[in-house]
Amino acid sequence: MLVLEGQRVRAASGVRLDVRRFGSGLRAVVRRPSRVAAAVVAATVALLGCGCAPAEPVGGGLAWSGCGDGFECATLRVPLDYAVPDGERLDLAVIRLPAGGDRIGSLVVNPGGPGSSGVEYARAARIVLSEEVRERFDIVGFDPRGVGKSAPVECLDDVRLDAFVTLDASPDSAEERQALEAGSREFAEGCERRSGRLLAHLGTVDVARDLELLRQGLGDRKLTYLGKSYGTFLGAVYADMYADKVRAFVLDGALDPAISRLRLNSDQAAGFEQALRAYAKACLAEEGCPFRSRTVEGALEEVSGLLRRTDRRPLQGGGRQVTQALATLGVLTPLYDRDSWPELTETLRQAFKGNGTLLLHNADQLTGRHGDGTYSNQTEANMAVNCVDGAYPADTAAYEQGAAKASGQAPRFGPYIMWSSLPCARWPAAPTFKAHPLKAAGAAPILVLGTRRDPATPAHWARALASELEPGVLLEWDGDGHTAYSNGSACVDEAVDRYLLTGTAPADGTVCPGIG
Repeated sequence: MLVLEGQRVRAASGVRLDVRRFGSGLRAVVRRPSRVAAAVVAATVALLGCGCAPAEPVGGGLAWSGCGDGFECATLRVPLDYAVPDGERLDLAVIRLPAGGDRIGSLVVNPGGPGSSGVEYARAARIVLSEEVRERFDIVGFDPRGVGKSAPVECLDDVRLDAFVTLDASPDSAEERQALEAGSREFAEGCERRSGRLLAHLGTVDVARDLELLRQGLGDRKLTYLGKSYGTFLGAVYADMYADKVRAFVLDGALDPAISRLRLNSDQAAGFEQALRAYAKACLAEEGCPFRSRTVEGALEEVSGLLRRTDRRPLQGGGRQVTQALATLGVLTPLYDRDSWPELTETLRQAFKGNGTLLLHNADQLTGRHGDGTYSNQTEANMAVNCVDGAYPADTAAYEQGAAKASGQAPRFGPYIMWSSLPCARWPAAPTFKAHPLKAAGAAPILVLGTRRDPATPAHWARALASELEPGVLLEWDGDGHTAYSNGSACVDEAVDRYLLTGTAPADGTVCPGIG
């Protein structure tokens, strides 16, 4: 898959929090008020049936110390390999904001990914969670294994990452295809060379087992959890493995674990296409819209024309070339949030005039590239987790065929998204999960949220997950953008807060109206 984003929240202070996915996974980005980097799915079938007992956290708990702004930080020690619980261990970074009042317990939050920093997400707790929830829960976040400060996976140096993300991921010539194949192979080989011992142990089942050790370390009898985007899959895997430990789970912007990797790609491409169409329709109704055409189809063709031109001759932006790949990401980024549609308008206005600066700016946010040319590890972690989490085709022809098919439904985004998973065809660690429904039989009610015009996690994924989970309860929002909670719907926010605080879920199939 290409790009999934968890959520964006705009506060009066101008702080915004985004959760995004790039490459083959999801990621989080905290905006303050510029974006600071903060994901698809699967788990290890072998470990689902493993009878090995999880190791207890060292010391049986967590040693907290202050780490600024009212937060406390700790380290959770977990086995690298759960089949060898007394072997090598990893140190995971954990953070919490203590409850302000009569405490119910801990609320563990995950923004998405793989590649997203749960520590950074938790630091935005005052923005993404209501005062009522913060009063009753310690808000806890952690960097999953391989991410951020938790044994981060490394694959390429910054120069080679620059080269990788600028590769033409919608090749329309033999030369472009060969370059993409070579770059994907280099990425996979770089991960093996730099992080080989980690690669087989980065799957979501391992993270779910880490989450269970975190629950034990927190001292909570049962787990309360809020997961966005990829975080919904982590929550579903945990609930399937530890059904009796579920107190209240909110899975927002849900993924469907029962469908194949390339099906996920094609569904997502169609979602982005739907979002671009909705944007174009809204833009044409406003003064100052940059499209020359006055029809939606004409506007979409103008975007196609822009992307084709960057394929032939990259734009310039800040002293760098804006290739077709970067231009595509530059258009994708503002589609996650309706509040960012004005940003897309200005981005296109400049790009149509030959200035790719804003396209480049948007793309850098998705790839985790900083202004000084360095990268966070989110792109590498993103790919590494997803490549072991799912069974991707090994034959390049499968990606080519998938791209050709997806281009019919999503001509702007389909080929790019389908080809973006190509490194997984060369991955040195074997896939360990076969797509199948997760049931979580015997768990307490699990609230699954879907946004009807979500570009990154289509609403039918949420409907599917809610039906597959035996205790699943579906809440839909008739809105735009990625994820529903804390995105402007009082109906959604009230239902989620009530559920977190009391365990009482809304009626299955409830639909909250749109806003604006």
